[in-house]
Amino acid sequence: MLITRYLAPPTRTMLREAGVGYADATGNLYLMLAVPALYLADRGADKDPWRGAGRPRGTLKGEPAARVVRALLDTDRSWRVRDLISASGASTGATYRVLEYLNDQELAARDERGAWSVPNWERLLRAWAEDWNYLTETTVRRYIHPRGLIRVQAAAAASSLSYAVTGATAAAEWSTVAPQRALSFYTEGAAAAAAEWGLRETDAGANVILLEPRTTRSFVFQNRGRTADGLARVAPAQAAVDLLNGPGRDPAEGEELITWMRGNEASWRI
Repeated sequence: MLITRYLAPPTRTMLREAGVGYADATGNLYLMLAVPALYLADRGADKDPWRGAGRPRGTLKGEPAARVVRALLDTDRSWRVRDLISASGASTGATYRVLEYLNDQELAARDERGAWSVPNWERLLRAWAEDWNYLTETTVRRYIHPRGLIRVQAAAAASSLSYAVTGATAAAEWSTVAPQRALSFYTEGAAAAAAEWGLRETDAGANVILLEPRTTRSFVFQNRGRTADGLARVAPAQAAVDLLNGPGRDPAEGEELITWMRGNEASWRI
């Protein structure tokens, strides 16, 4: 059993999965024994109450944090800070703040040479999904195409606009998904995409969702690929996070995609 001053949520999850009991000074407690039969659990603080002034806020919300997280997820390597800044496009200050927060939450680690790495990409992805939600981090516009999704896909595949399909349509390249009733696209210009693809804005019955990032050259377009139908699509990590935060069957399909990602890490962490 591990007893310490404070245990962050990712650490507690890791200990439970390993069958290790724990207790911390904030009241977080977990102990399970088979013989004699015993189960004790309680929840204390989810943030370190002893963290000093000036330490980073406990969040991965916003574009700067997302840029750093996506770089760490998409690439399986050790990072010098200056290289991570260059690859992610985040500012120096934001990068250091995010790394400090990730280190505090035991989602990233620094070695003796000062290089940073991610010990468990899945825990980082799930932590990011708790904070970053495409429905609140973008401007959402809903449309309908009267002739159905096949026409939309054909128009998008032939388009020169900057866009990327996300959700189950993107995930279908890697995992099994249910037939789609709607398409979700990130685009830098919803009005231009709607006009070119023949979409009509609607308040009900939408079959196309256009998501406009609030910054130019958004991280959501990083490491794009193409589906079998020729659509530009987001990277697997982005599709997984968007599915985990989506409606209906989306979270279940997000779990299926994560299962594929576990077994095929070398094919998506470039």
